[in-house]
Amino acid sequence: QVQLVESGGELVQAGGSLRLSCAGSESAFSMYAMGWFRQAPGKERAFVAAINPSGSNTMYADSVKGRFTISRDNAKNTVYLQMNSLKPEDTAVYYCARATYYSANAANYPYWGQGTQVTVSP
Repeated sequence: QVQLVESGGELVQAGGSLRLSCAGSESAFSMYAMGWFRQAPGKERAFVAAINPSGSNTMYADSVKGRFTISRDNAKNTVYLQMNSLKPEDTAVYYCARATYYSANAANYPYWGQGTQVTVSP
């Protein structure tokens, strides 16, 4: 069974930085693309970033491009989301997910973590 555990979410002031981590239990972790999504109160879950299995390709939502960086360490079965220049509108529960294939579409992600709360104060 695939398990994903996120960590690193906390309260931070606008303009600050956070790094989220997501540890996967799957031995075949390096074979799959991974993604980060977020859900703000009263809003639908939205794509944030994705990375292909080797880490050579990444994609981002326009709202985070230039501020967030997704990366992975396959030796540690971990994917990261470095978030810089945080804004109050980045406040959300952030989820990591394991993809069927490299995509920005949540429907292509069958496995999800429990989420970690990021709160950005003005």
